[in-house]
Amino acid sequence: MQDLSDRLFAEISKIRLIDPHTHINPLAAASTTLNDLLGYHYYTELAHSAGLPKHAIESAKGVELAKLLIKQLETCTNTVQYSWLIEIVQSFFNYQGDQIEVGHVDSLFAAAEVKMKAPTWTDSVFEKTGLEALFLTNDFDDPLEGFDTKHYIPCLRTDDLVFKLDQPSVQNRIGKATGLEWHGIEAVIQKLFEKFVAKGAKACAISLPPDFEPIRPTATEFRSALDAIGLGTLTAEHKRVVANGVFYLLADGCEANRLPFDLMIGVRRSVYEQGVYQGQDLFDQRTSLYLYRQLFNDKPSVTFFVSVLTHGQNQELTSYAWIFPNVVTSGHWWYSNIPIYIEADTRARLEAVPFTKQIGYYSDAYKLEFILPKFNMYRRCLARVLAQDFVIGRGWSEERAVALAYEILRGNVERIFLPNI
Repeated sequence: MQDLSDRLFAEISKIRLIDPHTHINPLAAASTTLNDLLGYHYYTELAHSAGLPKHAIESAKGVELAKLLIKQLETCTNTVQYSWLIEIVQSFFNYQGDQIEVGHVDSLFAAAEVKMKAPTWTDSVFEKTGLEALFLTNDFDDPLEGFDTKHYIPCLRTDDLVFKLDQPSVQNRIGKATGLEWHGIEAVIQKLFEKFVAKGAKACAISLPPDFEPIRPTATEFRSALDAIGLGTLTAEHKRVVANGVFYLLADGCEANRLPFDLMIGVRRSVYEQGVYQGQDLFDQRTSLYLYRQLFNDKPSVTFFVSVLTHGQNQELTSYAWIFPNVVTSGHWWYSNIPIYIEADTRARLEAVPFTKQIGYYSDAYKLEFILPKFNMYRRCLARVLAQDFVIGRGWSEERAVALAYEILRGNVERIFLPNI
């Protein structure tokens, strides 16, 4: 079984990647110091959870911050997140050993900095990773300039438009980005879609709280709620109507422009108020995709690729993708992004959902170097599932199993997001 899994992993690893969801800055895609890696929220939140004070993390700089985090992460060497770090330093910096010793930080920090300063560093990370392209997460006012959209594919991120339209800062950003007034939100969104599509955008995305239920308001309800923002009489009900109205305008834009809509469902922001940066948000199991039934029915021509935050929601997602032609399972998000959940969720999806409706994985990475270990984690899980359930369990050939892996890792990304390329 292990030899079979290893062979499948080796073959699957030859598939060149298009990462369909990242938070990478295309103008600074790769890291410049070891702290760009250690500053990933997984490490700061684990170190803080294990006892390192928040103020110590926020006040330390340079190599001293690296030493501080590495020392605290000695209590986290069992975690899969730590294994990502080890795979990075082994793969990219030739580090020897399965744990970073505090006494090795000075030399590792210096060696990493030398490599990262090389003008070819970003290209070498792309090549080492087997990465062809990646999707960005672009704010609506991102100028979308200065990068190659064949390698860095724009995606319109819309959280602020839906949930923060009442904030003056967002209204000002809308004016600067479009030259239009925020209360003409219909024209604003149309102009944003025109801009993003012209710049090569291939998707629209949003993260959604567990109690959000998209129901299109009437034109009168929507206009009244928008007026309440300007009058300073906004109520909770008005905010709900505004969010729903803007959300449906975005769904209309996806429909008109034939863009998939990336729904990342279930996150509660700022649960741990004293947490480190990006280490405050958690899931809420009271969500249900039933809240989205009207949306999925209303927009049959829009492909919704859906991520859920918990392993417990995977059966529901699998069932919706089983029934709705326009619902696609997407990746293993955040708190589900550890092997025990990935493997179980992958197995369920492969047993129940047409393989053409599965986006196997995305890295969600903030820096380029993390794509390699995170995808390798998924590929190992996928290889084990294919070995046990398909090659051994169903008598498939290894070649057929690898062909299935190709569709889930690459083929579906091309078909759903890049049909005209």
